[in-house]
Amino acid sequence: MTAPTGALAGLKVLDVATLFAGPLAATMLGDHGAEVIKVEHPRGDPSRTHGAQRDGVGLWWKMLGRNKQAITLNLSSPEGQEVFRALAAEADVVIENFRPGTLERWGIGWDVLSEANPGLVLARVTGFGQFGPYSSRPGFGTLAEAMSGFAAITGEPDGPPTLPPFGLADGVAALTTAFGIMTALRAREQTGRGQVLDMAIIEPLLTVLGPQVIAYDQLGELQPRHGNRSSNNAPRNTYECADGRWVAVSTSAQSIAERVMRLVGRPELIDEPWFATGAERARHADVLDEAVGSWIAQRDREEVVAAFEKAEAAVAPIYTAADVLDDPQYAALGSIVSVDDDELGPVRFQNVPFRLSETPGRVRTTGPRLGEHTAEVLARHGVDDARLAELRAAGAV
Repeated sequence: MTAPTGALAGLKVLDVATLFAGPLAATMLGDHGAEVIKVEHPRGDPSRTHGAQRDGVGLWWKMLGRNKQAITLNLSSPEGQEVFRALAAEADVVIENFRPGTLERWGIGWDVLSEANPGLVLARVTGFGQFGPYSSRPGFGTLAEAMSGFAAITGEPDGPPTLPPFGLADGVAALTTAFGIMTALRAREQTGRGQVLDMAIIEPLLTVLGPQVIAYDQLGELQPRHGNRSSNNAPRNTYECADGRWVAVSTSAQSIAERVMRLVGRPELIDEPWFATGAERARHADVLDEAVGSWIAQRDREEVVAAFEKAEAAVAPIYTAADVLDDPQYAALGSIVSVDDDELGPVRFQNVPFRLSETPGRVRTTGPRLGEHTAEVLARHGVDDARLAELRAAGAV
C-alpha cells in the first residue's frame, strides 16, 4: 500500500472500536493521512452488515472503513492480545469503545499499553464514560439523544419526544473525539507523554444543544417542543410549494425577516410593535407562517428559491440524497467524491468535510474486505507466514 500523504502522515492509529463514534473519528484521521489499522474480531465489525447492502456488501462500511487497513484479531485470546500489544507499542493512538474494564481484563489496559509506549494516546469512547453510576451500562447514540435533552425539545408541540433517524449523537461524538485526540497529541509535543481521552457519548450533544442548562439554572425555563418553529425567531419553518416540494425559511436576522415580509407582500407586518425582536415574532408565528406559507404555496420551488435569492432572504430547498448528488453548490465544493471499489465499482459518498489550502485531506480507498491487510500489517511487526498460520489455527486472527 502506498504511504498516505497529508497533514497527519506518519501518525499511526489503531481503530479497535465498533459501529460508529470511535470508528468515524478514526476515519477522519485517516482522511488526513494517518495510517489507520482497523482491528476487527474475525467475525467482522457489525457496521459491515448495518444498514443498506448491495449484493451482500455493506454500503455504510464502504464509507466508514475508508482510508483504513483491515486486520482481524481476537482480543479475548492470549495470542491476539500478544499481537495487539506489539501493534500498540508502535502506535500513536488507540481508539476503543469496549465497556470500562474490558481492556484491563484482557491484559491490554492503559497501565500495560502506556508502560510499553509512554507516548500513546488512548481514546476510550463509551456511552457514559469510564466512571460514575452508569459507566457499566451498554451505551448507544440513541440513549445520548434521549439523555442530552435533544429528544425532549424535538417534535411537534402536541407530539412525543422525537429521536433523529440517523446517528446524530455518534456523529457529534466522533467529531469531538477527533478533536480530543489532536489536543492530546499537541500536549504530547509539549510533555512527551500520552494520555487517556475519556469520551462519553452523552456529553458532546449536550454541549451542541446550547443554553438549555443555563436557562434552566438561571430562569427555571425548560425549552418546549416547537416542531419546525423556533422560540428565538419567526418565520422559521418548512413550507410546501405548489409542485409538492418543500423549502425551509430562516429569519434569524431582523433585516432578513423584513425582506421576507416585503417579498411575500405583507410589509405592513413589519410595522407591528411585536415584529421588532425575534422572540416577539416567534410569539406571533401563526400570523407569519400564514403569510409566508400562503405565498409559497402558490409557486413552484424553483420560483420560490429564485425569488428569495433575488430578495437576499434566507431559503433552502429541502433535499433528499438524490438532490444532494445533483446540486451545483455541493459539486463546486467537491462535497461528494467518487471512489473505485473492487467489490462495487465506482461508489459515491461524502468527501472530507472541510478543505485545507495547503494539506487537503483525501479519500484514497473505500472500506476494505474483512481481514484484507492482516498478513501485510502483521508482517511489518515480525509475524511471518508460519506464525500467521499458527495464529489462524488458534482463532486469534
